[in-house]
Amino acid sequence: MDGVRVITLDNPPVNALSLAYCAKLLAAVEAAERDAAVEAVVVSGANGLFSAGADVNDFRNELPADAITIRDVIAAVERSGKPYVAAIDGNCLGGGLELALACDYRVASARAKLGLPEIKLGLLPGAGGTQRLPRLIGARAALEFMLKGSSVTARRALELGILDEAVDGDALERALALAATAPAKRRLSTREAFIGDDIPLQAGPYVLAQAHAMAPPEERGGLAAHKLIDAVQAAVELPFAFGLGREARLFDQLVRSEPSLALRHVFFAERELPKVDGIDLSRAAANAVKSAGVVGAGTMGSGIAIAFAQAGIPVVVVDTDDDAVDRARQTVMGMFMYQVQKGRLTQEEAWQRAQSIAFTDDWSRLGEADVIVEAVFEDLDVKRDVFRKLDGVAKTAAVLATNTSTLDVDKMAEVTKRPDRVLGLHFFVPANIMPLLEVVRGNKTSQESLATAFRLGKALRKKAVLSGNAFGFIGNRMIFDYLGEATALAEEGVAPARVDAVMKGFGFPMGPFAMSDLSGLDVGAAIAKARGGSSARTDVLEQLVARRRLGQKTMAGYFKYDKSVGKGREPIPDPEVETMFADAARRAGIAPRDVSDDEIRDRLLRALVERGRRLLEEGVALRPGDVDIVYVYGYGFPPYRGGPMWYAQEVGALSHA
Repeated sequence: MDGVRVITLDNPPVNALSLAYCAKLLAAVEAAERDAAVEAVVVSGANGLFSAGADVNDFRNELPADAITIRDVIAAVERSGKPYVAAIDGNCLGGGLELALACDYRVASARAKLGLPEIKLGLLPGAGGTQRLPRLIGARAALEFMLKGSSVTARRALELGILDEAVDGDALERALALAATAPAKRRLSTREAFIGDDIPLQAGPYVLAQAHAMAPPEERGGLAAHKLIDAVQAAVELPFAFGLGREARLFDQLVRSEPSLALRHVFFAERELPKVDGIDLSRAAANAVKSAGVVGAGTMGSGIAIAFAQAGIPVVVVDTDDDAVDRARQTVMGMFMYQVQKGRLTQEEAWQRAQSIAFTDDWSRLGEADVIVEAVFEDLDVKRDVFRKLDGVAKTAAVLATNTSTLDVDKMAEVTKRPDRVLGLHFFVPANIMPLLEVVRGNKTSQESLATAFRLGKALRKKAVLSGNAFGFIGNRMIFDYLGEATALAEEGVAPARVDAVMKGFGFPMGPFAMSDLSGLDVGAAIAKARGGSSARTDVLEQLVARRRLGQKTMAGYFKYDKSVGKGREPIPDPEVETMFADAARRAGIAPRDVSDDEIRDRLLRALVERGRRLLEEGVALRPGDVDIVYVYGYGFPPYRGGPMWYAQEVGALSHA
């Protein structure tokens, strides 16, 4: 179009604004500025999106003195006397959105997603986002947007005031038409920041103080949040140029901080998960999972079925227990109606998803499924019977998976005529919510079957981690040692409530004893028995199970529970259990001793780390980062500490014997 220059962000696959690419982008901006024939500029993106933001790899090293960053590009756009229009399609995230904010106008397609997710990496928007967004939509709305770090739809971005227009058609076409009208410059740098449309500027200190109060403490993962709030405070109180300087200093502090380094480790570890020698995900393309089956309509089976339905994969659930099926139907409808109430689904979407789950007692209905997951009682003989039946009804190409959390996958595969198509898919409760999925490779599992499992994990939006076929795989094998160390501490006179308090202080959502109560002490005792006995030196667990103190489900376990306190989920210390440990320890000849909080923390973490190292040596886990992903996403290890292996290596704080 005459007089309008289009600058296209084209750095596949996600148009990352890397240092190398920003140099090219700056040259394009400067060329447009020099060209007298150019009256306006439109910035758009190739590859079906605008830009996913900065290349996180660039943060791994100190920037060269002559490095050109997105800040330089944005400064050039800011200096230009020509109007800029951002044509946004697909993802517009991080530095990509900051570039769009530097433009005078923003037009987006209906499918666009906009966000500033830096907080998830322990960072803050460092290219003017904390200064421009409060000037555009107000400090309160900007804080909420940036602290959540989630992307929003074009419609929501328009409501917030981030966009000028959201169009059903082609955003580039509309942006070109707008640019052709030679619109006026609208630099956000010339505006005064405001708190909110209905909030006087004098209320700024209160709004900011409230934000600080709601953020986690700095030592509990809230460092980036507090620095971000400080940056927005600068937008409210300082001239634009000074605010930019303050933002840059805060960003540089965060880049070097331990929480950000840990979170970026988790980010890169996630990227490495599907990179397994011999597994080519493209090999599974022709056999993508289009239909699924689940055997067992219990809590786990229902959750797995919901996970499939949420991914748009129709699923058949087989169970001969009518009561279990009725409960499962109620669970399914309750879950989807809850999502309607939260505004995440429409009534029609909820109905469609619920209808994509079929319950039956007819095993032959599984005949067309591409993958079938058994989720029956944790008993090897029962599971082997299921696999014999599945081998007779499933199509030849189907992948047969077990959801076992501890049992031998090869023992199940050997009762089939297709051991190459058998593997483990260990979901975590609740299966439709928890993001972790352990993919367990049997001795004869084919590479194609593994590739299908990883593609399925991606479709289900799970973090799929490959594990060897060993007792407890990665996560549960490590947790047994962790729980064993917690028991040893209790035997030495440390109250279970104190052990839990120390680990919650470290950042876990709950301590080891409360976690045991949540899982069910009968489950733990059964696993210990199956292994040939417990590693604990006393029999307190067996005593609790014998007294029907099974955890939360019986309102008593290591702790007591009261429905009037935290809806029956808040652990209440029980002196009776402490006495049981003391009596059992005395019988076993274990003397009580003084134990510091640091020793409690270090002994429990060391139990995880030492078992993790052994699993790596044995080849059960491929990489330290895989172990960290399992613990961050499956067991509540605080992500801002990077996972047990990262923490031990980078922090080196496990000093107590």
